[in-house]
Amino acid sequence: MKVVVGSDHAGYELKEQVKTILTEKGHTVIDVGTGSPASVDYPDFGIEAATLVGRGEADRGVLVCGTGIGMSIVANKVKGVRAALIDDLYSAIQSRKHLDANILVLGGRVTGRDLAAEITRVWLDTPFEGGRHSKRLEKIEKYEKDNLK
Repeated sequence: MKVVVGSDHAGYELKEQVKTILTEKGHTVIDVGTGSPASVDYPDFGIEAATLVGRGEADRGVLVCGTGIGMSIVANKVKGVRAALIDDLYSAIQSRKHLDANILVLGGRVTGRDLAAEITRVWLDTPFEGGRHSKRLEKIEKYEKDNLK
């Protein structure tokens, strides 16, 4: 699987940890930055990563900022993206099973490293159930098609 990762300065260290997990699991990693803990603007990296997922140039994405809220907001502005801000294992599973979330968002300053690692692994390994959930996603896709450029 091709997975794009991005972060701002507050999420840099956790993004680097996520990259290690992705590589260990055999995924191809596309890192759009940032490349250091120096202060940057999260929308620059969130938009770039989300665009790759939305266009189908990456299968999934992982974004990290201080709380995850900013990256979640910006990623969900991109057509075709279903970004989920996750801070527990149950939500990680449900975001994949029921929502087919294609971007995982983590809070670098609020989610511990061990929990973030487990969330990432579970999120990557959980398949979309389809079925009744597909109908709901089709409604979202129709809205995007009709209303977003």
